[in-house]
Amino acid sequence: MRVGEIMALYVEFIPAEVPVSEAAELMGELDVGALPVGTAEDLQGVVTDRDILYRVVARGLNGAEVTVGAIATRPVIGCGEEDSLQDAMNLMAAHHIRRLAVRDDGGRVIGWLTLGDVARHLLVESGSVQTVLRDLTEGHGTEAAPEARPVQVR
Repeated sequence: MRVGEIMALYVEFIPAEVPVSEAAELMGELDVGALPVGTAEDLQGVVTDRDILYRVVARGLNGAEVTVGAIATRPVIGCGEEDSLQDAMNLMAAHHIRRLAVRDDGGRVIGWLTLGDVARHLLVESGSVQTVLRDLTEGHGTEAAPEARPVQVR
């Protein structure tokens, strides 16, 4: 499986000069935990909900006065769309991160791969998980289940 097969193709970038408070609002609207800072051609960093929490809120700073560029995490770790999903997962694990910028051969960001994307893919592709869930929801496989017995409480 290749990264390009499951990556998100739509990436919402945020300019570095935008206040953190606006970034937090946009994250809420998009229901995401991070935003890439800059543009597809010039990725300057990534700002995460944790960056906002630890670098702004915990320090008592005003999110309307601090820019995302000032707190963005750098460098942004990335991969290519032709990289294997296993290599991407190894990269995430090695760097203790949950998301990767997916770049083309020229370095332009063409997608985003998150740990959530990987988890969803692995769950959907797992036939055994699908079988168990189907059996549970459709009542299959319950014929051999032991009969329920009442429990006495003293």
